[in-house]
Amino acid sequence: MVASPSDAIRNLGMRKNSHTLLYYIGLVLLCIACDSEIIYSNYQHITIAGWEKNDAISFAVPPIQQDGTYQESIGVRISNAYPFMGLSLIVEQTVFPSLDTYTDTLSCNVIDNDGNAVGQGISHYQYNYPLNTVTLHKGDSLSIHIRHDMKREILPGVANIGMILTKQ
Repeated sequence: MVASPSDAIRNLGMRKNSHTLLYYIGLVLLCIACDSEIIYSNYQHITIAGWEKNDAISFAVPPIQQDGTYQESIGVRISNAYPFMGLSLIVEQTVFPSLDTYTDTLSCNVIDNDGNAVGQGISHYQYNYPLNTVTLHKGDSLSIHIRHDMKREILPGVANIGMILTKQ
């Protein structure tokens, strides 16, 4: 039996639709697989008046579900009002229930020598800075406090500070 031209066109369209469907299913699975490594991601807003030196930004990472090695990163969003080329942050963290405490100083380069923002964005710039690689056990949680260590008491132009924890 010979297929008519309209049957051939219909079959071609069905094959094309099935390929498109498979493409979108694969794309969705890829997106889900990529996001599954991020265990915690949260940003805290800084008031428009500026970030006061004695104001710590706090994050409470809930209990970890799986033993493993995790990458900690600090996210920073600044506006054009930020007056410096760099940003110095002090990160204090405590692991519960062991009560292990760590303090790190993170130097963030935000503007290059030509005065251009190094981050991504147009009016607000996004930066991500790796902090530590830590080994955590199931049930461990983190309490993290971040404050700036700049000479100016009130720091303008910092819009958000974030904490990202990714399973390695």
